[in-house]
Amino acid sequence: MFRSAYALLVLTTVLWGANAVAGKLAVGHVSPMLLTALRWGLAFAIMLAIGLPQLSRDWHLVKRNLLLLAALGAAGFALFNATLYSALLFTTAINVSIEQAGMPMFIFAANFLLYGMKVSTGQIVGFTASLIGIALTASHGSLLRLSELQLNFGDLLMLGAVVLYSGYTVALRYKPAIHWKSMMLVMAFAAFLTSLPFAAWEISSDRAIWPDERGWAIAAFTAILPSIAAQAFYMRGVELIGANRAGLFINLVPLFGTLLSIVLLGEAFHLYHAVALTLVLGGIWLAEHSGRKLAAQR
Repeated sequence: MFRSAYALLVLTTVLWGANAVAGKLAVGHVSPMLLTALRWGLAFAIMLAIGLPQLSRDWHLVKRNLLLLAALGAAGFALFNATLYSALLFTTAINVSIEQAGMPMFIFAANFLLYGMKVSTGQIVGFTASLIGIALTASHGSLLRLSELQLNFGDLLMLGAVVLYSGYTVALRYKPAIHWKSMMLVMAFAAFLTSLPFAAWEISSDRAIWPDERGWAIAAFTAILPSIAAQAFYMRGVELIGANRAGLFINLVPLFGTLLSIVLLGEAFHLYHAVALTLVLGGIWLAEHSGRKLAAQR
């Protein structure tokens, strides 16, 4: 069970890291809010094609949990991405990378405050090591650069995005025991509807960039892999090992994003990348090992 969860969560973070690279490649080819709407519109169309019969069978369960599923799709899928994209209009990618790595701490805090879920010393140490690895990557090997960063409106927006996705992760404990196709179909539709006002605002304010050939290709990629596959993997990972332990793997997202940028965008690989990778993977292992021991004691 644990190995399956680890594999699913690592694949999730690889795909989310690839989504960051896709976002870079989308600049000038499709605007952020249109990309969000296209991403979830295409994801909904795909899920409708492959999941409608399953939804019909599960409808009696879906109907009872429709509000919850819609809220999860709106917050975790659409609003998170819309807020993140908006944050990047005002702040730097370095700030966003560091702030995104704070999700596990918000998840720990929410689970403790709401459910009294304990956090072991090993989990705290592992989280800290992982966070140092992310900071090392984001600061390009010089942690002194972090003192030069300035918080602005974009950082506050990103903090909101972090809270949104952390809340989504914690709330996954309430998701009904229904087939993933039914769940993704409903949540993707909710995300698509939620993204439409943002796309409309972008168009009305003359900020929209309509997709060209590359823009459509990126929209299709993000719909199939980061949206459908990764979200299904993540939900299953949370189901297998819980939100606290699954949330730690989010720290791999900016790291994989950096490594994929090196491979796909030709950015240079430095020694600090190797050190950061060791810290992040070691921190996740320590926190997960400690979390598994804590779970066994209950």
